[in-house]
Amino acid sequence: MRNPAEAQKLIELDVSRPVWDRFFWVAPLVLVGTLEADGSHDLAPKHMAFPMGWQNYFGFVCTPRHHTYSNIEREGAFTVSYPRPEQLVLTSLAASPRFGGEEKPALSVLPVIPASTVKGVLVEGCSMYLECELERIIDGFDVNSLIVGRVVAARVAADAERMDDREEQALIHDCPLLAYLHPGRFASISQTNSFPFPAGMKK
Repeated sequence: MRNPAEAQKLIELDVSRPVWDRFFWVAPLVLVGTLEADGSHDLAPKHMAFPMGWQNYFGFVCTPRHHTYSNIEREGAFTVSYPRPEQLVLTSLAASPRFGGEEKPALSVLPVIPASTVKGVLVEGCSMYLECELERIIDGFDVNSLIVGRVVAARVAADAERMDDREEQALIHDCPLLAYLHPGRFASISQTNSFPFPAGMKK
């Protein structure tokens, strides 16, 4: 039997180092909002961000050295804004470095609206919003942690809502999704196809 690596021309990666920069992979791109100790708001782009199962829990990867982590640990809440592709530059600005290690002047150009249930802000004009109360923080993934929140409020833009009488491809075409292709690229997803589920499969 042929070696699978030889048959498919696979390249063995060194797992003593992180492998995630050796190929492209797709993830959502969101803006996580938190409150600073002085009451001002912070926004940070995150792409390792995802629903935690099919119930209303949302999680993302963060590191304890970031303000996002310490803010959530202290305040017990955070917001999530799903930017549209045309908001990419604004999303990137949220990753700007802090002035003097504390202030992030670039945040002043991001239009925000108040959250409805938790203390915090959301980025205006996005396609979807979540407001979360902290469920748990799981440390120990080397220098990273998993922060999980329970969704206590959610809103979706009218042009992004899935409805039974709305053709799904037309919806995605009219309201494209923003995707992050790690490392360092992005895509606007406007063309999709139905997944070929086997007959009788329970979704």
